[in-house]
Amino acid sequence: QVQLVESGGGLVQAGDSLRLSCAASGRTFSSYAMGWFRQAPGKEREFVAAISWSGGNTYYADSVKGRFTISRDNAKNTVYLQMNSLKPEDTAVYYCAADGAVRPWDPKRYYSGMEYWGKGTLVTVSP
Repeated sequence: QVQLVESGGGLVQAGDSLRLSCAASGRTFSSYAMGWFRQAPGKEREFVAAISWSGGNTYYADSVKGRFTISRDNAKNTVYLQMNSLKPEDTAVYYCAADGAVRPWDPKRYYSGMEYWGKGTLVTVSP
């Protein structure tokens, strides 16, 4: 069983930065791609960013490209999402997710989601 626990959410002002963390346990973390998704109030969940097992490949939604950075530390079984220049429209519950299989890097497949999910952490950006 895979456990993913997010932390780092909170209330910030527009233009501020925030770093989310996701601690993983339950299997060989370093073998699988990881990702971040978000769900704003009244909206469907959307893809934010993904990172390959090694950290050598990353992929971002257009809405966050240039502002957010996904990274991972396989020694700590942790994936991060550094969020800069936050906007009110970034307000959402952010979810960490993990791929369910070892596979070639193909980030567009993750638009539909990943297999394992954390419970989420709320990020609120005030104007």
